[in-house]
Amino acid sequence: METISCFRLSVILSIALFIFARPWYTPSKPGLLGCTKSTPWCTSKNRRTQLGSVLETQVSQPKNLPTDTPLHPLDPLTIPEIKKVRAILSAYAPFSWTFPTIHSLSLDEPDKSRVLEWIKGDPLPPRRASVIALLNGQTHVLTVDLDLGLVISHDNNPGSGYPTLSMDDISVALQVTLSNEEVNKSIMARGVAYSDLSCITPSAGWYGPNEEGKRIIKVQCYSSQGTPNFYMRPIEGLTVTVDIDKREVVKISNTDRGIPVPKATNTDYQYMAQDKPMEMEPLNPISIEQPNGQSFRVEDGHMVKWANWVFHIKPDQRAGMIISRAMVRDSVTGELRSVMYKGFASELFVPYMDIDESWYFKTYMDAGEFGLGVTAMPLVHLNDCPRYSYYMDGLFVAADGKPFVQSNMICIFERYAGDIGWRHSELPVNSFEIRESRPKVTLVARMAASVGNYDYIFDWEFQTDGLISVKVGLSGMLMVKGTPYENVYQVPISKEISGSLVSENVIGVVHDHFITFHIDMDIDGPNNSFVEVNLVKEETLPGESPRKSYLKAKRHVAMMEEDARIKLKLYDPSEFHLVNPSRRSRLGNPAGYKVVPSGTAASLLDLNDPPQIRSAFTNNQIWVTPYNRTEQWAGGLLVYQSKGEDTLAVWSERNRPIENTDIVLWYTLGFHHIPSQEDFPVMPTVSSSFALKPVNFFESNPILRSKPNFKKDLPVCRPASSS
Repeated sequence: METISCFRLSVILSIALFIFARPWYTPSKPGLLGCTKSTPWCTSKNRRTQLGSVLETQVSQPKNLPTDTPLHPLDPLTIPEIKKVRAILSAYAPFSWTFPTIHSLSLDEPDKSRVLEWIKGDPLPPRRASVIALLNGQTHVLTVDLDLGLVISHDNNPGSGYPTLSMDDISVALQVTLSNEEVNKSIMARGVAYSDLSCITPSAGWYGPNEEGKRIIKVQCYSSQGTPNFYMRPIEGLTVTVDIDKREVVKISNTDRGIPVPKATNTDYQYMAQDKPMEMEPLNPISIEQPNGQSFRVEDGHMVKWANWVFHIKPDQRAGMIISRAMVRDSVTGELRSVMYKGFASELFVPYMDIDESWYFKTYMDAGEFGLGVTAMPLVHLNDCPRYSYYMDGLFVAADGKPFVQSNMICIFERYAGDIGWRHSELPVNSFEIRESRPKVTLVARMAASVGNYDYIFDWEFQTDGLISVKVGLSGMLMVKGTPYENVYQVPISKEISGSLVSENVIGVVHDHFITFHIDMDIDGPNNSFVEVNLVKEETLPGESPRKSYLKAKRHVAMMEEDARIKLKLYDPSEFHLVNPSRRSRLGNPAGYKVVPSGTAASLLDLNDPPQIRSAFTNNQIWVTPYNRTEQWAGGLLVYQSKGEDTLAVWSERNRPIENTDIVLWYTLGFHHIPSQEDFPVMPTVSSSFALKPVNFFESNPILRSKPNFKKDLPVCRPASSS
């Protein structure tokens, strides 16, 4: 009998412990996805949870969850409803012998017309669940009617892609990899002890027929010796391709054996690990106090009411956070007016710019491959969100169809950062001594998705003047590449590296981030039009004016989808309005909102590059499509390993009419990231945003009569006496 080495035996025992002792997705551990301190692996995309931080959010019992009875047509499924869906599926003939793996189970929202007609107190429209499941390698997309207790639609393999990865998929990939003898020998040869091993599971993308017909995933490993920040210590060149369904290794790539594992020095980012204070003047604690409490309230679990705004908010396993039925009250008439029916982050595209065997496939589509909600860890009180925040838990579904809680996933709070709502002062030359100013206080709904090494912070910010700002912040860890070079002087002139040296033996690889938002604007009703207002240079005629040129605004109403595919251009400026032609101001202007871009970036990849085909929704910064309840995910319903045949770009090619009808705006926010040393070992947050701003929506300044602050309104907080 062949002798088994001690190392090999330890691997087998560890995997056995992992398989039989792991409590995945247990509802009794809300917010940790079943991870406990004894769980060897807890990974989503490429993350192993590290516990014990000084700022670790304490896991509490579920709170702020909806009741057992939904109160609004758009409320997420409740625990009893999820259990009922599971029971219906268990009795459903195709699944009666073997229950499928659930990859998505959420509310199948009612038709938009029924939601718009509904008034509080009316019976809810029929409650239905949308389910995406896998069984025997086949994808099943089902609709379950909870009132009838029946599956009312069932579609098999509707596209080339597969559903969002589950934690069970990641578990299988790690088990298969760590039980492979060749992999173990390769890790030992790199000088990494098994006890220090941390492995991640990057998605595979799609790169031709060799990877079709099977669900595959990549596995790469790191050393966590001496640091929780294993991302900075890659075992460069070792990549394992695993067939998830067959539970077998398809390919092992083991190159770059001579590249050392980077050192752990200065990689630990935790507060308690810092051995000396920063060389800077200390900051005193700062907090925005609300002596009379919050000005907003959350009713019926999901309806937010603040100042002149009312909207519905809910956590979502894929999108993270969804804002619906956003309405603003007219400051003159008191009318509650519709602004947006539904807004959310539809898809992310994150391509890395390295073509090596261990890097070319790193072109993530984070929402459709991993889910923004399921990767949203509990927010950190006083650091992620201020003192007077309201926290909302998410209720999601595990692979076995049972509910679990994602605790403290969303926070809602008011913000005053010293900004000004409006102001004007008059110099005392015309007998007017006027100084008028109003503070800008806003309401923020926030979530943060930790999709592997990156943290994405999503803010929806509402202003009393009717503006909605959508902001994305990026933080977390770089995805780095090991290199033999310790400084730039060692890099040969003829050698091109795929990024910047950010530490010794560590390259921060150049990459992009694109976040595409689905914005279903309903400005005073669903029938809207998209108007491009071009600023065009006009030249004056001889003798007409001392001026030689001026700008003129020319309006163009988009008739078809192709008219509303917009690439932003600095030297061809335009405004982009969504208007209701049937709702006019007293002056005859159509009520509208405009998209206000901030700093952004465009994808520069070849349009025929496989990852760009899959993410063709980033080919333009703005798209407009007619409303279609099946067209919500810019990368398609089934994204994992998809070929790009079901994307926003494909839908838009139908070139449907979009004038004076129910339309959806799609906006892509982009970042080019060339890493620098300041991004090591954890990145300071970088942000960008876009805004939805009223244009002739109100008759005049809607916050003209807002109240200024007076000293008597605010308490004076003083430092405690030192005596």
